[in-house]
Amino acid sequence: MQTSPAHAAHHDDREIETLEDFDATVSARGTLAGHRVQGVDLTDRTRELLTTDTARAVFLGCRMRDDAAAKVRADGALVFPPVPYLPFDPYRGHLYTPDELFASLDKGYEQTPDALAYAWFQRTKADGDIYASMLRAVHDDSVSDALDELLRGARVVGVMGGHAMARGTRAYAGAARLGRELTHAGFTVATGGGPGAMEAANLGAYAAPYDETVLDEACELLAKVPSFSPSITEWARAAFEVRTRWPKGNHSLGIPTWFYGHEPPNPFASHIAKYFANATREDGLLARSNAGVVFLPGAAGTVQEIFDNATPNYYESRGEPTPMVLVDREHWTERLPTWPLLRALARERSMESRIALVDRIEEAPEALKRLAD
Repeated sequence: MQTSPAHAAHHDDREIETLEDFDATVSARGTLAGHRVQGVDLTDRTRELLTTDTARAVFLGCRMRDDAAAKVRADGALVFPPVPYLPFDPYRGHLYTPDELFASLDKGYEQTPDALAYAWFQRTKADGDIYASMLRAVHDDSVSDALDELLRGARVVGVMGGHAMARGTRAYAGAARLGRELTHAGFTVATGGGPGAMEAANLGAYAAPYDETVLDEACELLAKVPSFSPSITEWARAAFEVRTRWPKGNHSLGIPTWFYGHEPPNPFASHIAKYFANATREDGLLARSNAGVVFLPGAAGTVQEIFDNATPNYYESRGEPTPMVLVDREHWTERLPTWPLLRALARERSMESRIALVDRIEEAPEALKRLAD
C-alpha cells in the first residue's frame, strides 16, 4: 500500500489542529503565545488555558468555557467563536472524509452533511448577505490550507473527465485501471471528486493494494447502480458496499464543489477537499497536479480544464510546464477538436514537448512518464 500523502505533511509549527497537538505544544513549550488553534474543542482544557500564556494567539472556531474565553481575550488573543446552526465548520483544520460527508446515509442522502451544506449554500448564495459569503470564503481558505499540508512532498497527477461516464461501461473500467496504474507508479491521484470518470479514477487508486480481479469485481458491483441519477442514495450505498467488502483501500484525493450540487462527491477518494467556490476549486486542482494531468473524454467542463491548465503552461507562470495527456484521439480531434488548438498554442514553446494525445487509456501512464523526462 502506498504511503498516505498525509504522512508527508508538515504544517506550520504554530498551527494546532487537534487536541493531541494542543497537549503536546503546552507540554513542550509551556506557551501558546502566537499560535493558531483551529477547530479544536477545548472545553476540557480550561485549566491549561487559564494557566498558559496565550498572547497574540488566534483561536478559530474552538469551543471553550466562558472563563477560559475571557482569560485568553484578556491576554490579547483573538477568538473567533464557533458559528451555531451551520451544517459545516468554516474553520476546519482537515479535509473531509467520505464517512463524514455521507454520515446519516441510512436515512437517505438528503439527510447527509454533504446535502445539508448544499441546501444551505442554495439558500444563501443569492441573498447578498456578507456574513454568509464570509463564512464560505473562510471555509474554502481553511480547506486550501489543509490541502497544502496534505500534499506537501507528494507527486500529484490530476485525472479529469466527465461526470456522465456510467458505471459498468468499458470507459469506466479503463479510467479505474488508470487510477490503479498511476497509484502503483507512486503518484497521488487527484480528481474533481465527483461521479463518472472522476469516481472511476479514485476507485482505481482505492483498489490499488488488491489484485486486478478485485477491481473487476468492484466494477461489477457498482454497475448495478450505473449513475447517481435518479438516486444519489442508492449510488452512494453501492460505493460504500464496495468499501465495506474491501476496506483496506489506498489514498487518493477528490476536489469537488457545492457549486455543482447535483453532483455528489464520490466515496472512493480518501481525502475530499470540497469547496463552495468552483473557480477556487478548479484552479486549485490543476495547480496542485504538479506531476501532470490526464484528460479523459468529457464535455464543456473538461474542455475548460484543458485550457485552464494550458494557460499557465503557455506563460510558464507556475514554472516549468507540466505534462498534459489527452486520451481518445477521435474525441479530441473530431467530436470536440481541442487537440489541434492545444498543439497550435504549444508550437515553438517549452510546453510543446509536454503535451501528448493517445488513443487508449492504457497508454496514458507511459505517455506521462515520457513527457516528464
